[in-house]
Amino acid sequence: MPKAMWHGQVLAESETTEVVDGNYYFPPSSLHPEFFRESDAQTVCGWKGTASYYDLVVDGEVNPQAAWYYPDPKEAASNIKGMVAFWKGVVVE
Repeated sequence: MPKAMWHGQVLAESETTEVVDGNYYFPPSSLHPEFFRESDAQTVCGWKGTASYYDLVVDGEVNPQAAWYYPDPKEAASNIKGMVAFWKGVVVE
């Protein structure tokens, strides 16, 4: 089962992930919310739409904008609506 980890903590794990552009997207229900903090950051992908971000906080250490999701993706990416992906040192195994 895929799981996302950072600093020894499991951030998310699920058997129902979606892989898009080499990134695992986890359903919101699989997240451990105590490690997530809303970020004001947004970026735009030409085919997926506007992404929103979370900062990750583990043992007081912050990994800014290390998780992202598409709250209202374009139709081509509708399969990942609301699902969360990771980068910036988060390991998915």
